[in-house]
Amino acid sequence: MAKLISVVLFVVWAFQGMAQSDARDTTYYATYDKIITARFYFSQKYTSYQYRDDAEGIRLRYKPNTTLNMGVGATYKWATLNLAYGFGFLNRDEAKGKTKYLDLQTHIYGRKLIIDAFGQFYTGFYMNKDEIEQGASGYYLRPDIKVRYLGASGQYLFNHKRFSYRASFLQSEWQKKSAGSLLAGVEFFLGRSKADSSIVPAVIRGQINETDLNQVDFFDIGPNIGYIYTFVYKKHFYITGQATVSLDYGIHTLRMNGENKRSSVFSPNSSFSFFAGYNSKTWALSFIFVNKNISIASEEDRIDFNTGNLRFNIVHRFVPHGKTKRVLKEVIR
Repeated sequence: MAKLISVVLFVVWAFQGMAQSDARDTTYYATYDKIITARFYFSQKYTSYQYRDDAEGIRLRYKPNTTLNMGVGATYKWATLNLAYGFGFLNRDEAKGKTKYLDLQTHIYGRKLIIDAFGQFYTGFYMNKDEIEQGASGYYLRPDIKVRYLGASGQYLFNHKRFSYRASFLQSEWQKKSAGSLLAGVEFFLGRSKADSSIVPAVIRGQINETDLNQVDFFDIGPNIGYIYTFVYKKHFYITGQATVSLDYGIHTLRMNGENKRSSVFSPNSSFSFFAGYNSKTWALSFIFVNKNISIASEEDRIDFNTGNLRFNIVHRFVPHGKTKRVLKEVIR
């Protein structure tokens, strides 16, 4: 673990060396570092857990019953703070069971460097019953399933003079002309999923004599490469798409029938993002969808962890004055 932390710190330091700000093409995007970008938003995060056995024709997808959150936030210079809560009047579907979760994320969007780090801790999942029995209604609840998941990635934005990452992700900048950029970097992930009994329901396991799988451990590290592009219509309306693939070296352990089955393989993973909205000097609207997939495969089984976020933002920018400006100068130097 000490060696891993040293490697990650070295990579971050190396990226920071490349990420020093320089000249940008102001005809392509405007920046608002001295203006507060305030937002009101709705957000729903998730981490799903999918098991697949193609030989037996089994495909099961466990989902968490996460809350739809409503919140406020602001961005000023390099700093962003968002606060949200899942109010009861927005979340009334108790038939899916309860999910206890802590979803931590931090994102650093520099001119050249993008760093994402997260820690996710989920307990309690559900699945539609028709995935188990044809024609069945309702939900199959698994309050015993736990997923613990940590990771980070750093990417270098090559066309930083004409393309703004912040315009789509934070709305603290305004992309006025269509542009795209190649992305390249490194990433690592480690985690565990665990259940008190087999993740394959007994009604299915009894029919096919399925292997009893109740725990998965994984550690992946490797390079990634991707591309992001923003199409701008009449300066204000935009659509952004991003796709990234990685070739990670993974150490995976599956616990079956009380025994550990370990493999060390090169494991391709992927992520994609979609953004759409309206942007101007003072107001912005945006819809955001991001998803990261980690795949763990053995000779018979495949497990996919999908983590992501759905979000809608209403943004207003304004110039800080008086006491607000003085406080911001003290906090952010």
